[in-house]
Amino acid sequence: MLIIGAGFSGLALGMRLLERGESDFLILEQADGIGGTWWVNRYPGCACDVQSHLYSLSFVPKPDWSSQFAPRTEIQSYLEEAARKRGLMPHIRLNTAVQKAAWNDERQYWQLKDQDGRVYTGDLLIPALGGLSRPKFPNIPGLGDFAGAVIHSQQWPDDLDLKGKRVAVIGCGASAIQFVPRIQPDVAQLDLYQRTPQWILPKPDGPIPDWKQKLYRAFPPARLLTRLGLYLLLESRLPAFNRYPALSWLHRRMARNYLARQVRDPELRRKLRPDYAMGCKRVLMSNDFYPALTRENVSVITDPIEQIDATGVTSGGCHRPVEVLLMATGFRATAPVPRGLISGRDERDLAACWALGPEAYKGTTVHGFPNLFMLLGPNTGLGHNSVLLMLESQLNYVLSALDHLDQKQVSVLEPRLEAQTDWNHQLQARLAKTVWKSGGCASWYQHPLSGRVPTLWPSSTASFRRALRYFDSAAYHCIEAPGSQSARHDQEAAAQRN
Repeated sequence: MLIIGAGFSGLALGMRLLERGESDFLILEQADGIGGTWWVNRYPGCACDVQSHLYSLSFVPKPDWSSQFAPRTEIQSYLEEAARKRGLMPHIRLNTAVQKAAWNDERQYWQLKDQDGRVYTGDLLIPALGGLSRPKFPNIPGLGDFAGAVIHSQQWPDDLDLKGKRVAVIGCGASAIQFVPRIQPDVAQLDLYQRTPQWILPKPDGPIPDWKQKLYRAFPPARLLTRLGLYLLLESRLPAFNRYPALSWLHRRMARNYLARQVRDPELRRKLRPDYAMGCKRVLMSNDFYPALTRENVSVITDPIEQIDATGVTSGGCHRPVEVLLMATGFRATAPVPRGLISGRDERDLAACWALGPEAYKGTTVHGFPNLFMLLGPNTGLGHNSVLLMLESQLNYVLSALDHLDQKQVSVLEPRLEAQTDWNHQLQARLAKTVWKSGGCASWYQHPLSGRVPTLWPSSTASFRRALRYFDSAAYHCIEAPGSQSARHDQEAAAQRN
């Protein structure tokens, strides 16, 4: 088995495999460390916006999270420590960027080639790439002419020095609200280019006291109750997003009052007030973003960017000099797989098949791509809870599929087209009624061409777990392994006919 990616998904699957006594697998990771997004993203203030005790694997408990919302370094350390303690490191190949993964129909295996020309083969392929792994850069005239540094938030250099410089930040999403307050005191001038304001709530963050950490360590049920409480709290937000938007009135009021308290200038407040349904875009949390925008060295610019040249940015007819461009423009969530990376039966390219948006059967398998199980694939993201809940449901499904392969002596599994089509038709019908589709905004949840929502799950995490509780072989084409009893029977029958 070949697993691409050593983030949460790839590591979690590896740990579950070792628990079952299975060791014939490799995890190929292009970075020089493990953790996926929590290894790569190094921008100041990088942290999770889901509470620590819920943004962790149920089978890898951590009683001593330092704060309610863990910073990047602590999450990465959590993953690395778990991988080392559970004997996963020998199965990981770092600095190994997969250039091509192709299905060999004749030999019924996947063949991968890395950046150095090394070739790997495996009976199953598990892309654990993550939906938010491919940086998205804006298409702005003249961007390539800029003479200074152009840095995406995901590619933040450890040695970046912004002291005394004029900086432009393009975008004001989840990463910007974390790093803008950290760099604002150091820069000479910060121009924040905002296309659409965000719904922002206070972040109920803070250190977890030592006595609580000791309690969680000595009495695990206390930690489990905390996790359950957080789960129920976040899950209770779902009806406001997927069926009854009016239920978000209290949070809308909280957000508007919060904006009014933190931003006294009426003109700036007008710029920062969203006019679309709460939840249409990702709801953000921050305690220091609004105060940072009120400082004298910060300008919030809402005029569309007309052009970038060697020395600065032109917007609203005004050219503003800039030394560093920081891109907080997000990721290619609706195009998570590059063209040419994965090719399946008849050399069909996965990215080409997904030209109008990714789709899969149960977010995990794809017609035309045998023995491929994608972790956190299409429509497995969440707008209301921890995505790791979805991941663990997928792990159960994949392991159930492995059991089917072994018990039924099957060598190849591929979802039937009609099963995949029906699954996605029902998904999109449900998503059409949600705030993510009809909330009056454009967001990374939607595909820019088709308008489909290929990113989010429209129902409860419990319903997803039920749907993936066991491997449903009736939805698949199954090819029996050569040498199995049934395969031998078919060969004998064919010989008799001839």
